[in-house]
Amino acid sequence: MHNSSSLNRFSIAPMLDWTDKHCRYFHRILTKQTLLYTEMVTTGAILFGKGDYLAFNNEEHPVSLQLGGSDPKALAQCSKLAQERGYDEINLNVGCPSDRVQNGMFGACLMGKADLVADCVAQMQDQVDIPVTVKTRIGIDNFDSYAFLCQFIEKVMPYTNTFIVHARKAWLSGLSPKENREVPPLDYERVYQLKQDYPDLTIAINGGIKTIDEIKYHLQYVDGVMVGREAYQNPLLLTQIDAQIFGLNSPTIEPKSAIRALYPYIEQQLTQGVQLNHIMRHTLGLFNGRKGARQWRRYLSENSHKKGAGVDVVEQALTFIK
Repeated sequence: MHNSSSLNRFSIAPMLDWTDKHCRYFHRILTKQTLLYTEMVTTGAILFGKGDYLAFNNEEHPVSLQLGGSDPKALAQCSKLAQERGYDEINLNVGCPSDRVQNGMFGACLMGKADLVADCVAQMQDQVDIPVTVKTRIGIDNFDSYAFLCQFIEKVMPYTNTFIVHARKAWLSGLSPKENREVPPLDYERVYQLKQDYPDLTIAINGGIKTIDEIKYHLQYVDGVMVGREAYQNPLLLTQIDAQIFGLNSPTIEPKSAIRALYPYIEQQLTQGVQLNHIMRHTLGLFNGRKGARQWRRYLSENSHKKGAGVDVVEQALTFIK
């Protein structure tokens, strides 16, 4: 079992269809210290899929692979592969409430099967030397008491000391994944209580966190903060993290410079057949609130998917930003 508290001080949440390797490369330009997560990858995709679901850029470190699954042997096998590929951490998804996740018997429904989760994490950690962590909710359906959460933590904590806790419960039926991120009320106090009652654990908090001040506030009570949609939709936030959250005396990158720092990566990816829009879609929110931001987004949306689109398209889009 390995302590990952320094890794988890600030992280960007795994987000399906968003935090792919292009997104993570861009985010790494904005912040050098933040722990980046892959999208959730299922064990089936890794073991039986045709693509390379473990690919990432060396520049992304530190980077964590989030796994989805509930077969301890498959999770252990994937963990071993992930360590061999150079990931810094492996995270087990016990928080995602989407139907397609439940049908595969992983995600938030696993909160009701703490013994199975404990077995999964034990076998995963047995195969690797890097930290194995768990991302979970504060409860599921009507199993939402603090006692239920503690029972889950106590079953799993012999095998990991790090839990990232989304401070909402999940409804496994009746709510869409989007609604499950917004409808169940946030209960930050419950996560704070968890850290107070289990001081030797590394506890990171997730859910509805949007500003540097909010991140700093939570860090008074827990070890780490994970931010999801706000980091993606307002990536300018990330340029403040290294100085404000990690205390580094490093210059803050200017947004236009961050985009231009992407150019070598864009050119490399274009030679591999990647379309420009697959990279640039992750940057659209960088200039939110600035004059010309709408034109920037529109120009990229209308031109970056075209055949032959390259760095010149991005440079032209930048001319709209004042």
